Amino acid sequence: MRLSAVLAYCGLILLGIDSQVSAQVKVPETVQWETGIEYSSPDGEHLQLNLARPKTGDGPFPTVLCIHGGGFRAGKRESYDGLCVKLAERGFVAATITYRLAPKHQFPAAVHDTKAAVRWLRANAAKYKINPARIGTTGGSAGGHLAQFLAVTANVPQFEGQGGHPEQSSSVACVVNVYGPSDFTKSYGKSVDAAEVLPLWLGGNLETAKVKHIHASPLYWVTPNAAPTLCIHGTEDKYVAHEQAVWMVDKLKAAAVEADLLTLEGAGHGFKGADAEKAELALFDYFEKHLKK
Repeated sequence: MRLSAVLAYCGLILLGIDSQVSAQVKVPETVQWETGIEYSSPDGEHLQLNLARPKTGDGPFPTVLCIHGGGFRAGKRESYDGLCVKLAERGFVAATITYRLAPKHQFPAAVHDTKAAVRWLRANAAKYKINPARIGTTGGSAGGHLAQFLAVTANVPQFEGQGGHPEQSSSVACVVNVYGPSDFTKSYGKSVDAAEVLPLWLGGNLETAKVKHIHASPLYWVTPNAAPTLCIHGTEDKYVAHEQAVWMVDKLKAAAVEADLLTLEGAGHGFKGADAEKAELALFDYFEKHLKK
């Protein structure tokens, strides 16, 4: 896989936020920062999260789960450390997670892990001053897909997995999907590396694993019960076509679900400069509106 593809999918420039690892992230005095918290252990793998929260206040606080990109086969949770701290400064609890990757772990392993993370947040709501009724999620590229998948499959048992806390719900209150794909059946020929990435995660291409491509596509799981969604997407994205966001928003609206699309003209896969600032501001505003008010 080309280096440019790896960098884009890993989200190293997602929303213009520096890819700070835990040892480097600057944590202000107002934020409580914890790293390496185990939230699930499927197949003996110890999946961890980093968590930021306001140091003062009784809570419970609205919460955001951040899901890194990486083409379902790369990326690290630390790429969202900076965003988690920024969210905590604004009165949110924010967590960024590690999840199982392809090709060793194919769909729906990553879906199971994100749902386990949401259930873990609810199960530990009292300890971390989390408001279990106000949990949102965000992610970029593959992470945007996984965040969107959470928003449309809250009541689909086959995607829950065995990651722990089955008594808790994996539903989310809203999602900010940053250039995440919605329909894998239409990715080939429109993405510069879909033919490399998708077979690793879905166990085949569109000819040999079409059913999995459909099952893994959030577009096909939209119901009136889906969570409010903001999609942020650039018109010059070569990895996930802008039309993927249009389809997602249109189908959500057709199901009477609140959905918005922020289109960034001329932006590619990974926002920079003014585009990054605009996207980040939109993300903060959306979570303020849907999780606080």
